[in-house]
Amino acid sequence: MTGYHGSVKVGGPPDVRELPRLVISKVAVGPMDNNAYLLRCRETGQQLLVDAANDARTLVELVGTGHGSSLETVVTTHRHPDHWQALAEVVRVTGARTAAGREDAEGIPVRTDLLLDDGAVVRFGRIALGVRHLVGHTPGSVVLVYDDPEGPPHLFTGDDLFPGGPGRTTSPAEFAALMGGLEEKVFGVLPDETWVYPGHGNDTTLGAERPHLAEWRARGW
Repeated sequence: MTGYHGSVKVGGPPDVRELPRLVISKVAVGPMDNNAYLLRCRETGQQLLVDAANDARTLVELVGTGHGSSLETVVTTHRHPDHWQALAEVVRVTGARTAAGREDAEGIPVRTDLLLDDGAVVRFGRIALGVRHLVGHTPGSVVLVYDDPEGPPHLFTGDDLFPGGPGRTTSPAEFAALMGGLEEKVFGVLPDETWVYPGHGNDTTLGAERPHLAEWRARGW
């Protein structure tokens, strides 16, 4: 983990986090500064990509730097187009299977091989990622939890949680649903030390965000 900061720029190098069993490479791509995360199992070399958001060439090159260059799965956190612009090309080149939340799959113009429900587990190599389904930003958004047996959890949130608040919603009902899901399935069960990897921008921790939950509720966004 030494040296990882989580601040990346489009066109710049990835930032790499070395965990005992997992290597996480974060890169920014595309005109909306999307984050994509390549996860590599240290034991097997098998890899998983969170959001083939844009710039397929950059993502394919990133996959190729992994030991064995085997991309098992691409998980799309939600159906908004800025999170899947490179999906078709990455899948074509790598042969990876695709995964997305069941309720969002029809909005992603690449066939979804693995439909994700709340409580599902996505595996690659010796690594398991828990799936939490959160409604509000989109009907089928999912966040992924790596419960590191040798340290705090790691949480990939797409556009459901950022430093400073939840993702964008378009109605009070959607906001209430997203906040309820975050409080129940994320803040309610994961510790403050949980590291948060969002779909855009810098990382954060649940501990940094937890004191502001009431403030977010009060402001309504």
